[in-house]
Amino acid sequence: MTEPNAAAPAPLFGASDIRRLAGEMGIRPTKTLGQNFVIDGNTIRRIVAAAGVGADETVLEVGPGLGSLTLGLLDAAAQVVAVEIDPVLAARLPATVAEWRPAAVDTFHLVEADAMRVTELPVAPTALVANLPYNVAVPVVLHLLEHFPSLQHGLVMVQDEVADRLAATPGSKIYGVPSVKAAWYSHMRKAGVIGMNVFWPAPKIHSGLVAFTRHEPPATKATREQVFAVVDAAFAQRRKTLRAALSGWAGGGAEAERCLVAAGVDPTARGEVIDIAAFARIAEAKEAQA
Repeated sequence: MTEPNAAAPAPLFGASDIRRLAGEMGIRPTKTLGQNFVIDGNTIRRIVAAAGVGADETVLEVGPGLGSLTLGLLDAAAQVVAVEIDPVLAARLPATVAEWRPAAVDTFHLVEADAMRVTELPVAPTALVANLPYNVAVPVVLHLLEHFPSLQHGLVMVQDEVADRLAATPGSKIYGVPSVKAAWYSHMRKAGVIGMNVFWPAPKIHSGLVAFTRHEPPATKATREQVFAVVDAAFAQRRKTLRAALSGWAGGGAEAERCLVAAGVDPTARGEVIDIAAFARIAEAKEAQA
């Protein structure tokens, strides 16, 4: 039974709101920008709850689109910084916030830019919550984790297959470059699956939720760039042994084997069975031999 004085949840966009707003703006979602707008308020509430956003946090949202998720985030966080690449959508967002969340106008910050190129924001974000375009999801996540160390946790909605790859652990058939590089910055875990019918237009595949919590990178004298170079080489020919796959990177098979042995890694193993710490040891071993 509902308490007489219980406050009703703030309204969120439904399908009719999304289509009306899009019609007013004369826009249709574009495949080029990977635009699929969420049209279900319950899905927005589920995403915000799963993200675990605190009332004192600043949330970074990438690709807010028409503002579906933005409204839910403004209800939960102290501030929201939205990065939108589409100039038409970006121009409308402040008015949408003013109309639907007038009390949050001063806590909403809009940055019209490509998230892959952003290196500065008006306020430092502590959480990332975003419905990311499928075609750029992994590079966007890695770019933001690299350039915004203030990001401590987050939740991103991506193509379900990409979600599985980001959260994969060593030994899995889908463990690869995204899995290892993401693990440099954070612990990633699959946090759910979102159906197709909550989007407009409806995609042909399910979406997956990936939650992350930042941690310190492996203790190593090698740089991130040096470690990632090993990762790229190891998975460029993932069916080969590490000795063979890393021969070009190391300057020969014998040199690759020396680095692997020094790092405590079996030269006959494949990249898909070792973790980020092992990749860091391999990179460090090469630098030590230089």
